[in-house]
Amino acid sequence: MSSRRKSGLAVLFTLSITAYGGTAAAQGGAACNRACLINLAKSYVAAVAAHDVSAAPLASNVAFVENVARMKPGEGLWASASSAPKGFAIYVPDVDQQQAGFVGVMERKGQNGTEPVMVAIRLKLQGGKIAEAEHIVAALNAANMARMQTPRPGLLSEVPAANRKSHDELVKIGLSYYDALDDNDGTLMPFADDCQRHENGMISAGPPGTIGMRGNAVMTCKGQYETALRNVVSGIRDRRFVAVDRERGIVFAFAAFDHRNINWTWELGELFKIEGNQIRRIEAIFIRGPYGVCSGWGTYEQCRSEEIQDVR
Repeated sequence: MSSRRKSGLAVLFTLSITAYGGTAAAQGGAACNRACLINLAKSYVAAVAAHDVSAAPLASNVAFVENVARMKPGEGLWASASSAPKGFAIYVPDVDQQQAGFVGVMERKGQNGTEPVMVAIRLKLQGGKIAEAEHIVAALNAANMARMQTPRPGLLSEVPAANRKSHDELVKIGLSYYDALDDNDGTLMPFADDCQRHENGMISAGPPGTIGMRGNAVMTCKGQYETALRNVVSGIRDRRFVAVDRERGIVFAFAAFDHRNINWTWELGELFKIEGNQIRRIEAIFIRGPYGVCSGWGTYEQCRSEEIQDVR
């Protein structure tokens, strides 16, 4: 195990105790349960779609970032959204961390009229108010929209109570995903045989015979790691596991993928559907930025780190 991976796991277990400032109860308010967090995310997304900042329970000093740029509520998607979520909508409540995630399809006003967009949202709750809000917004083309009508089968299925993993166990599996890609070693990643990866609605990996965006068969998730992506991703920074839904076995993470050879960085939001000890489905949203761009949170040192990070 590399020293980076050891230190990453050490940070993981430290965060299990002090993650994200503790629950709302520890911050002086009643903790928001699963249903509460889902409703919080729904009300926030509805407020964005309605362009109504007052309709969301925002803290007076809320920090807001969209596509790695610091903004004020009312800007970005708050101003351009033209619809509430369509059929594709996944909510990720994390009671332990008092955070909520959302990945879905909305519409916004663009230069050529209304256009569909894929949206990833992270919300951090403190004292009953949203203290941090983060968006990644990426345009969807017509071909990809055809695959984004509803979540794929299995993504929203509940894990039987007896088979549910702990919060830390799920994050550990998600962490191994980034280690495998960063180290160019697919053997580190426990992919299911039928693992399928979507990126902004595009099928980028799947079981043998899966047809991708250009009408050609795609590689398996493990095969993509071991061949097509080898040495392409030069570093994965600012890894933040922002919401974990134990009931559905979903891990929601944000990270920056550096591509030194082509001089740009992808900022990603990713959902990992975990069954047993394996990743079965991956739903990713990403935007392209200048090489080395930071997420808009934390210090320069935290931005450059390849260890798992707390959300600031």
